[in-house]
Amino acid sequence: MGSRTRFLVVLLVLAVVLGSLPGIVAAQDRSGVGGTITVAEGETVDEVSAVAGDVFIEGTVTGDVSALAGNVHVAGEVGGDVSVATGNLEITGTVDGEVSAGAGNVVIAEGATIGALQAGAGNVVIDGEIAGDAAIGAETIALGESAAIAGDLRYDGALEGNTGAVAGDVTRDSTLGFDVAPTVQPLADWLFALYALVLNLLLGAVLLALFPSFTDRVADRVATDPVRSGLVGLLVLVGVPILLAAIAITVIGIPITIVGALAFALFVWIGIVYGRFAVAAWALSYADVDNRWLALVVGLVGGAVLAQIPYLGGLLNFVIFLLGLGALSMALYGHRRRVRESPSATGPEEPTVG
Repeated sequence: MGSRTRFLVVLLVLAVVLGSLPGIVAAQDRSGVGGTITVAEGETVDEVSAVAGDVFIEGTVTGDVSALAGNVHVAGEVGGDVSVATGNLEITGTVDGEVSAGAGNVVIAEGATIGALQAGAGNVVIDGEIAGDAAIGAETIALGESAAIAGDLRYDGALEGNTGAVAGDVTRDSTLGFDVAPTVQPLADWLFALYALVLNLLLGAVLLALFPSFTDRVADRVATDPVRSGLVGLLVLVGVPILLAAIAITVIGIPITIVGALAFALFVWIGIVYGRFAVAAWALSYADVDNRWLALVVGLVGGAVLAQIPYLGGLLNFVIFLLGLGALSMALYGHRRRVRESPSATGPEEPTVG
């Protein structure tokens, strides 16, 4: 395969991955990054996670809504919680769960119903119904004549209007304020996971396009000798940092250690991708499916899903990583030995299309 052909293959792979990813995400829920995210009237989705200029919920969301946006308007129905960091939040519909908002302005309009409210904002206007408690830190908090708070109200700021709308206790709490960390954290986790998946897919695509034969050898080692692969991976993971630390003891060794640490970080990343690819290829082989690209997507998406499972998911991903790191190390060692035995060999691999 010529260098120009390889380059075109890599570009095609990147285009396919980037082009298909938004469709995959959108099929699961209404999630994305864009100018406007809308759940139209009469439409039902499971969940909304968005970074956008505007978010409009006019239909039904059976789960949660999380948004980092300029404006958020909930006119429809939300079965879960609403967590937003926004310039303006207006609710004219129904939210069964809790509304958590860090915003410039928050409006619970007349006729709106929400389960509970936690808000840090510049101004909060409540004309609707809150079925539970409310905790509000704002410059001004206005309770309209049609407002109704069934639980307690904790607040900090200037409370105005119909305080008789509160069925429970009304308590001033100076600790309340503008804290968007609980709101932004779920979005940050989601964006980081998506970003990591995209990078892993890109790296895996490049490896498959440029080194298909070598990739197959790594996968074969995991399938045929998983115990040895895992033990070698553990040895490399522990031994290389110790070796780099030993080299760094001398002044001359510090630059070598820095370069070595960067190279090892890349090596570890490749090991993660190869491990997930190899385990997926191994599993797919039991269904008589032999497709590198499918194994790459299944492995990396599966690893991303496992990462969301507390404790067990992290442990399984670590074992898969050790398998990939060990198989990669053994494949490189085997290649180097073949190069020594064959003086005509000039490179790590002459990529082939397979």
